[in-house]
Amino acid sequence: MTNTDRTNTESSADGVSKVAGLMSEAGLCMFTTVGRDGHLISRPMALQEAEFDGDLWFFAAHDSRKVADIAANPTVNVSFQSGEGWVSLSGTAAVVENRTKAEELWNTRAATWFEKNPDSREVALIHVAAEGAEYWSTPGSKVSNLMAYAKAKITNERPNLGEHEVVELELPHNSTD
Repeated sequence: MTNTDRTNTESSADGVSKVAGLMSEAGLCMFTTVGRDGHLISRPMALQEAEFDGDLWFFAAHDSRKVADIAANPTVNVSFQSGEGWVSLSGTAAVVENRTKAEELWNTRAATWFEKNPDSREVALIHVAAEGAEYWSTPGSKVSNLMAYAKAKITNERPNLGEHEVVELELPHNSTD
């Protein structure tokens, strides 16, 4: 798409697949909550499940600010950056008591951050039900992107740096019980 300000609404499996691919490549994200004072607060977090089905899962300390923020206002944004592009995903978060899911998701990355196992009361499982996403896909190398900028400067046209799509996520969400 040459005009990076223009967006298309895409509700097809292709859009969901593209979002899922970009998120799984990244693995890490910026998790944004609305603080009790109304300000947005972002922090890096590790996504616990790579296969995207409309749900995102995270571990956090039960006494953390993000857990308190979610209790006060469950609206969140989760943004990812990979070598191929960016994803901004909006959704609703909840801290859930689901020991089976926590044990299923527990891995060495989670164990690095928490001294206890997923059964510990110190560890909170956060579920995000995705509601919508937007992605910017920039396949190619930095050199090809620089060449696109140079060409745009010469031709007085906007550079073609890839796709920019809005994806409606009307996916069935897994139960959080």
